[in-house]
Amino acid sequence: MTKAEITADEYSPYYAQYIALAGNKELIEELFNSESLTVQFFESLPEDKLMFRYAEGKWTPLEILQHIIDTERIFAYRAFRFARMDKTPLPGFEQDDYVNPSQANDKSLSQLIKEFKVGRQHSISLFQSLSDAHISFIGNASGSPMSARAVMAIIVGHEIHHINIMKERYL
Repeated sequence: MTKAEITADEYSPYYAQYIALAGNKELIEELFNSESLTVQFFESLPEDKLMFRYAEGKWTPLEILQHIIDTERIFAYRAFRFARMDKTPLPGFEQDDYVNPSQANDKSLSQLIKEFKVGRQHSISLFQSLSDAHISFIGNASGSPMSARAVMAIIVGHEIHHINIMKERYL
């Protein structure tokens, strides 16, 4: 499935930026590809940049990686619920509330990369198991429509978004 198959009624306009970054590519393939690109990017960071903040209150690269992991977990769960045709509205989440309890800065980069890889394999396995009918079912998250296939593009685009910010502001 490509991003081109996703229609505007499958996601909130807020997520359009992430879906655009995913490009018109095969989304399962992009989940595989972005895994290795993300790992390579974080492994290429100099040790002294792992705790860097470009401004007061901004996240470190370790916290950003943990945020990518946590967000993918939440969105994969949403996709699972939607693919099971669950009509129960799902609440949003406040990303900043997750940072301190994650204790990302107390973890090693290798621990976070392992956590990222395991989570990504879980997401890929989930998305590969879904039929076209189920992946296009539109549920509700954060008060807006969302389909599991939109979630795939959001996961890919969200990751690209944060890596782009890091390249611009951290390096």
